[in-house]
Amino acid sequence: MKTFRLSLLVIAAIAIGVLYFTWGQPSYLIQTQVRLPRFLLTVLTGMVLGGVGSVYQLMLSNPLAEPYILGVSSGSAFGSILMAVLGLSLLMPLGGFVGAMVTMFLVWGLARKGGGFARSRLLIGGVITGMFFSAGISLLMYLFLEDTVVIMGTLMGNLGHIFTTGEYRVFLALGALSLLLLLWLHGQSTTLDIMSGSDLYAGSVGIKVSSLRKRVFVLSSILIGITVSYAGIIGFVGLIVPHIARFYVGPSQKKVYPLSLFIGAFFLLFCDFIAQNITVLELPVGVITSAIGCPFFMWLMLKKS
Repeated sequence: MKTFRLSLLVIAAIAIGVLYFTWGQPSYLIQTQVRLPRFLLTVLTGMVLGGVGSVYQLMLSNPLAEPYILGVSSGSAFGSILMAVLGLSLLMPLGGFVGAMVTMFLVWGLARKGGGFARSRLLIGGVITGMFFSAGISLLMYLFLEDTVVIMGTLMGNLGHIFTTGEYRVFLALGALSLLLLLWLHGQSTTLDIMSGSDLYAGSVGIKVSSLRKRVFVLSSILIGITVSYAGIIGFVGLIVPHIARFYVGPSQKKVYPLSLFIGAFFLLFCDFIAQNITVLELPVGVITSAIGCPFFMWLMLKKS
């Protein structure tokens, strides 16, 4: 039965990929110059959000954890928008990375308790820090009214990034780096499964819990910083996707993580396709993911209460 469901998922993913390139009978130039870069950005963003979401939920033992809720997305968006309004668009990935790192260190500091680490404080710290950077973004929007379109695109999710030749080369390099970091996170799956039990047990079997947790959060922040700088804030993907993956393969992170990468890419491709074609005007993809994610989030909260 599981094999059949997975087969249907793969067929659906292939179908949406074909539609993504061929819908509307575009010319070869449109396919290669417009749709291919957008396809690569969408797939990368979906993989990062899905994979990092599964890692956060496991490490924090909280089914509601994801980059958006932990404030990392807001911090990254603030750094990226700051570069844009200063006229340094080429440095938006760097701004996103720095913003994500600053957010993660702030949240990490708030989560420390008596020399240890409190998972509940991390979530609360993430919400507070996210609100702080959201206020900063609102201030930038007020001060730089002429850049409102760029700011709104970042806040609502925009996968239609127009790449110059130089930006495209930088994106491909950062995309390759992202894939390496995603591969590294996959290599930690078994260890993270052990850590999800308790820090005491993980330490007793030789795992350096504190250092590994820091590395995971830092590297995941780099991944979020890269994707947010190009695609903006896209909420709920990191929340929904890991739960769908667990429905197919159970709780083992070694199976959940790679499936979260695949489903994340497929889900975001589907949402972006809907956003482009549901109305005459293209909708921000964040609107579609939120329209699906909010009911799912509420159902999850009711189920866990």
